[in-house]
Amino acid sequence: MNILFLGDIVGNSGCAAIKKFLPKIIKSKKVNFVAVNGENAAKDGVGITENIVNELLSCGIDVITTGNHVWDQKETYEFIKKQKRLLRPLNLFGDVPGEGFGIYDSIGGYKVGVLNLMGNVFMKKCEDVFVKSQKFINAYKLKKNYDFLIVDFHGEITSEKMAIGHVFDGNATFVVGTHTHVPTNDGRVLDKGTAYLTDAGMCGDYNSVIGMNTENSINRFYKRESKKHFPAEGEASLCGAIIEANPSNGLAKKITPFIFGGQLGKDK
Repeated sequence: MNILFLGDIVGNSGCAAIKKFLPKIIKSKKVNFVAVNGENAAKDGVGITENIVNELLSCGIDVITTGNHVWDQKETYEFIKKQKRLLRPLNLFGDVPGEGFGIYDSIGGYKVGVLNLMGNVFMKKCEDVFVKSQKFINAYKLKKNYDFLIVDFHGEITSEKMAIGHVFDGNATFVVGTHTHVPTNDGRVLDKGTAYLTDAGMCGDYNSVIGMNTENSINRFYKRESKKHFPAEGEASLCGAIIEANPSNGLAKKITPFIFGGQLGKDK
């Protein structure tokens, strides 16, 4: 069982690279299931629209996760009610639309659970992610409720992400961090069999400042005349990881960093 997870899709550049390359990647890498974080996929780099969701799903993506920008496109608040393959963080406060967890069919006939969580440190206020995670672990089990479980932890700080990785060790196939748009080089299988990666990076133009126009971003830091952040439009690199998982127990055998095309990718 091969699972591909891709980090935050940023703007038109990231979407274009997904559409162009993902179907070929799925075939060449023999991928059974694809999950991506899409919360920056809109053309202005924040949120996601219904049209973009439909386009991404048509490329072979099975489920799209989000994070703190999930409601930045106002239409999302409505269409997420019926689009079950778009998730928002499970631990958002209040009675909000959409789901933070779903179970989906994969190529090969397996059931794949996908859980979307958001961190508490330097992020928008949401329920305690550790309390929510433990409640989830108590309620759902590998090989009982699903064959595999992917956890997208959308958070700012590395220690919080690592702690959640250990909380889910043995209870999930893969725990991956999103949000920082910078891929980390610490992919590994933890002691109890869960693959872990602190941050998947982004699917966007890396000749930028975390996907945003370089000159404008620098001007903002210098407090010079600038505009609201807007995405860079160069060729995107697709960043994430491929997890080889064991169908007999739902745990990971191997995690391989995945970087394709653009400024970072050696794979063309």
